Amino acid sequence: MNKKKIFNDPVYGFINIQCELVFDIIEHPVFQRLRRIKQLGLTGLVYPGALHTRFHHAIGAMHLMSRTLETLKSKGVQISDEEHEAALIAILLHDMGHGPFSHALEFSLLSGIQHESISFLFMKYLNEVFDNKLSLAIKIFQNTYHRKFLHQLVSSQLDMDRLDYLKRDSFFTGVSEGAIGLERIISMLTVVDDQIVVEEKGIYSIENFLNARRLMYWQVYLHKASVSAEKMLINMIIRAKDLAMSDQEVFATPALKHFLLNEYTLEDFQNNENLLTTFGQLDDYDIWGAIKVWQNHDDKILSTLSQFLLGRKLFKIKLTNDPLSKEELKSLRTHIAEEYNVLRTDSRYFFAHGEVTNKAYIAGGQTINILTKKGKVIDIAEAADLPNIKAMSKIVKKYYLCCPKNVSL
Repeated sequence: MNKKKIFNDPVYGFINIQCELVFDIIEHPVFQRLRRIKQLGLTGLVYPGALHTRFHHAIGAMHLMSRTLETLKSKGVQISDEEHEAALIAILLHDMGHGPFSHALEFSLLSGIQHESISFLFMKYLNEVFDNKLSLAIKIFQNTYHRKFLHQLVSSQLDMDRLDYLKRDSFFTGVSEGAIGLERIISMLTVVDDQIVVEEKGIYSIENFLNARRLMYWQVYLHKASVSAEKMLINMIIRAKDLAMSDQEVFATPALKHFLLNEYTLEDFQNNENLLTTFGQLDDYDIWGAIKVWQNHDDKILSTLSQFLLGRKLFKIKLTNDPLSKEELKSLRTHIAEEYNVLRTDSRYFFAHGEVTNKAYIAGGQTINILTKKGKVIDIAEAADLPNIKAMSKIVKKYYLCCPKNVSL
């Protein structure tokens, strides 16, 4: 069978599958599942074109990894065929652990288990399936391989993951402010002392990349309607889980029911491979199918939230510079309880509050380093003529409150 296939990607054009192992991994059911998980969760309710998937993103990030490795090789960086293949696999599988609607259900269906931890478990699982051929990829993913720059290409402030999702999300949402000069950035990368650095000529492309990331956060990832829809979905899943765990009948596919009826820890996943494969059957369709049934559920809270989300009757949302006071929270609970004729303790399902932060660039720790013409390596935030990046390195925090439109804030 010919395994040197070609994908026609709307962002990059033709993408070649370079080795048989990569093809076999892509063909595996747990990877094919990524076709059924949208990259941007519920953002399609705001930007109608944002219907691309985690599958698109994984293939695209792998393509950029391949292009970057070839660029580094052309500059004299020694990268073996084994390292090249392992780096492709590491970035291909970096998002394997995402559940339905990507980040949203890390905080409801699972209790705070990070998707990176599940990704690692899926990589170990696939390593067994493919006779330990993923061992080096796992080392690169975990940053335990001695050549640290390979891990930086998988996970850092200038990795293939970020380069692809900014380019791809900008393309599919139509938000042109997110456009970045990928070709220029990749062509300016090199390795010094086992660290990825950017040649000084590429400094303005990096500034544009960081600025695009900041704009995409406020316009797309933290768009008020997207945040509202996500919080509604989280509250709905929590309600369904509360009902299911109190022995009330709640429709769900077998895989979804498993996670509605049980509270699992990361240790449970580590000790039970069946739990991992059950999670590997979950995708967006499990949730949407359930929501369509839940809209007619006897429980008023679950049915109302389901009807709201299906009809795009999103909670109104307010962003402020100060957190909600206890008095405001108490008043809101009372209004909701009266408006929807529910107990005050149950009013929590009809609102959400918290904080959102925009971290365009964090100086210190994982940095983006510039290689000056004099051969010195410095943090981009220290580059004298780039005051914008110094400003971007400050974390912007805002507080949100969302609740039904017929409830006064």
